[in-house]
Order: sequence, then C-alpha cells, then structure tokens
Amino acid sequence: MRIALNARILQAPRTGIGQYVAELVHALRSEREVEVTLFNGWGWSSALPEAAMPGYSRLTPLLRQIPGAYQARRWLEQKRFDQGRAQNFDLYHEPSLWPLHFDGPTVITLHDLTHLHFPDTQPPTRLREIERRLASGVQQAQRILTDSQAIADEAQAYFGLPAERFVVAPLGVAERFHPREPQAIEAVLKAHAVEAREYFLCVGTLEPRKNLNLALRAHALLPESLRQRFPLLIVGMAGWQQAQFNNELRQALACGHVCLLGYLPDEQVAQLLAGARALVFPSLYEGFGLPVLEAMASGTPVILTRSSAMPEVAGDAGNYIEADDAEGLRDAMSRLIDDHAHWQACREAGLQQAQLFSWLRCAQATAGAYRQALGG
Repeated sequence: MRIALNARILQAPRTGIGQYVAELVHALRSEREVEVTLFNGWGWSSALPEAAMPGYSRLTPLLRQIPGAYQARRWLEQKRFDQGRAQNFDLYHEPSLWPLHFDGPTVITLHDLTHLHFPDTQPPTRLREIERRLASGVQQAQRILTDSQAIADEAQAYFGLPAERFVVAPLGVAERFHPREPQAIEAVLKAHAVEAREYFLCVGTLEPRKNLNLALRAHALLPESLRQRFPLLIVGMAGWQQAQFNNELRQALACGHVCLLGYLPDEQVAQLLAGARALVFPSLYEGFGLPVLEAMASGTPVILTRSSAMPEVAGDAGNYIEADDAEGLRDAMSRLIDDHAHWQACREAGLQQAQLFSWLRCAQATAGAYRQALGG
C-alpha cells in the first residue's frame, strides 16, 4: 500500500498532533505492506524532519491577521499536493482535521471535536475554516480514525455516520517516557531549581481548554510551606488567548511558587515528567490526553478530570477531580504529598495502565483502516 500522508504539521513545534504524526510514521515502518511518503506542504519526502521549520511559530500569528491567508495557503498546498499524484499513491491519510482533495480512497484522523464544545478556544479565522471544511472531509473519508472510543461515539452521532466508518486507534507512548533514577535527571532538575518528586507539573499549550487557571488556583490554596517545597512547573508554548492567564500567572510568578518554562525539547519534558510528584492535567476536553499516558509510563501519578476521553487513558490509575473544583484539586495534591502509600499505589497502577498502549498497536490499527478503505 502506497500511502500519501500529510505531514505539514511537523513544520511546527511538536505538540499533540505533531507527536502523533511523527510516532505513527515511525511505527508504520514495521508494517511491511505499508509504504508512507510524507507531504510537507511544499514537496514530498520519505524521511521525517528533524525539527520545526525555523520561524514557523513567529509566522503563524502573522498569517492570522492577513485576510484570506488560510485560503491562499490551502490553494497553494493543493497545487503542490497534486504534483505528487505522479507517484501513483493508493491512499491518502490526513492526520489533522480536514483533507486535501484526492481522487482515491482517503483516511482521516479526527482527534477531537473541540471546535464544537469550545469554539472560543480557536482563532476566528481557523474556526471558520474548520466549519467550512471538516464536515465535507469527514464525508470524503472511507475510514475515520479516532484516538479514543469517546470521540468515535461523539463523531458518529454528530455527523450521522455508521459505526463501521470509524476505527479506534489509541495512541502510544514514546520510548523516552520511562521511570528514571534521580541522578539520571539531576542536570535538568538543577537547571529548573527543583528536587526529584518535589514539584508538580502541568504540560500543555497555554489555552483556555487546558484549564490551567484551575491548577494555579488549587496550588495557591496549599499552605505556604507546601507551595515553597512543591512548586508548580508549567511546560508549554503560548496558545490562543494566553492573555487570560496573565493576572493569576503574574501573581503566582511574583510569589515564586509557579515557574513558566515555555516550550521545552522532548527529552527535557520526559525527564521532568519522570521527576515530578504528579502531573496536574485539569483539561476541559481531550480526544485522548497524551501527557497523561506519558506521565504514567514515567512512573508519575496523574491528577485529571473525567472529561471526554481521559478516563479511557488513565483507567483506575487516575486521581479524578471536577473541572471547576479548586479545593478538590488542592486536596488531591495534598494527598499525593502526605500519603506515601497512596502515591506509590498510584505510581504502580499507572505503570500497569500504560502498558496497554503502544505506537505499534496504533500503527497496526491504522494499517487495518488503510486495508478497509482500500476494500481489503
């Protein structure tokens, strides 16, 4: 099977969908019948790019201000994409929202329906493009991959499509996420002035859907001595409407109990996850929740909401809270500090739960969707 896969998102710093594309492409190499060629928005390659395109993160906000920029870029990408038809691809896989036009069978990955539940978390120009193109893209696809059963059920009901059009392919966990001894991560911990297991960690783009204000409020409710001993580290690049965090972030940063680390290299994130007391992940909505799986695989307990697909990922290993309950989150954090037996039980349960997921299984399910789309 000769697969054309749209990998343009790998030009950007790798967050959730970018990690998905990179790990999936790597794992698909174990499927002997699958030959993947990547479209990067300008041309074609069989190799994954090493890093984000220079200046991409600075260019994207500028494009949002230019009328018709999305449409113009889309038109140009379609022209470039059409030039690849000379390679006679059997199938086109679009891993992010809406597909380009392709005459043959198409598979798309629908990670979530965030734009329906939280339209204010998307820039207006992007939201308009999603509303214009997603429904037709879903109808175009012979098979629709989802990261979780929750999103498959939601999309099936919303678009009125039969269940057999959907294939659930849960995400996996990269090899860099595993338990580590304190001395193995000493340099990273020292660079951020923290001790192993003596800090809480948030991982995610600073945007409203991630509900990071709840983490800030809950951490501020801890006694002063605990806030000093267990600071809150936030890893993630600036996102849409980051300004809403300014007041609470400014206060927390001034007190020295919260550290905003920005976007970090993958290996640093993995080391910080392995050394945290717990991952705090109060997101309002997720199609999967990859940081939850990565924390569990690293031997770190997780605190999260029951929203959307996240219980499918954490199972019984999660410390669950309500998405608007700062006191409940504070109590969950306090218990993971004070109750070592509970902390150890959460760690062990998380390690066992993480073993249920792998990128190889994701690739196998994806290859199965390709075969179904091709009539196999």
